[in-house]
Amino acid sequence: MSLAPLVTQVARRLEAARLSYGHGTTCAWDEAAWLVLHALGQPLDKSLDDSAPPPRISALKKVATLMHARIATRTPLAYLLREAWLQGISFYVDERCIVPRSLLAEVIADASADPWLPAECRRVLDLCCGGGSLAVLAALAWPEMQVDAADISADALEVARINVARHSLQQRIRLLQGDGLAACAGERYGLILCNPPYVNAESMASLPPEYAAEPALALAGGADGMDFIRPLLAHAAEHLTEGGVLLLEIGHEREHFEAAFPQLAPVWLPTSAGCEQVLLLTRDELPQ
Repeated sequence: MSLAPLVTQVARRLEAARLSYGHGTTCAWDEAAWLVLHALGQPLDKSLDDSAPPPRISALKKVATLMHARIATRTPLAYLLREAWLQGISFYVDERCIVPRSLLAEVIADASADPWLPAECRRVLDLCCGGGSLAVLAALAWPEMQVDAADISADALEVARINVARHSLQQRIRLLQGDGLAACAGERYGLILCNPPYVNAESMASLPPEYAAEPALALAGGADGMDFIRPLLAHAAEHLTEGGVLLLEIGHEREHFEAAFPQLAPVWLPTSAGCEQVLLLTRDELPQ
């Protein structure tokens, strides 16, 4: 038999429960495939149509337990599995940080920002690093660079510490705690990556349970989503080297961003979610 019928059965149960997705998967079928393969100890790239021995009763019980927990609690599957994937890289995750899913990971992987980086770029800052996924991806993408990863949350930084060790990057990634750019006072970088809290108040009030399960500190951006971004843009130039750039993710808040910063003309970078969620600003375009 193949695994496809089991995945189909789980997907139907998830779909009937009207769950929300976006923490590594986008639909019930993908979520079910991830759940089943993890529960059966199979690699995530395994073809579901390949023949396989019938799952043991203990494995089927694990599938059922995970499925029922996902439905009953509306907890993101990544939290239940203590694992998330971003750009094909595995990360540890738990409720101390948001589930890794930043579109900045795509920009790192496809090198679309590379032409904008200064020639002597040797240092990167991952600001609002959460569990450290972007810092790890940056270190892997640019092996010649040193990476600082900063966050206000000591809990999130403990998760980041696990992921830095998991990928043996302790010598290249430094973890810093502090409120915004205060965490790296006096430091300068060729590149600042930032996936800040940017969800506006109205959207925060209507988040589905899966998103409400994540730390609000990492999501809530105030009335218009720009509370963190205002001081960031006011002081980012002080932390960029000559020719340095800021890569900023703002989700679905482009309208609020442009209303708050009408004087700026950022470069909007293409991602799988379109060209309105990740922007690039050079040091020269930022307030000096």
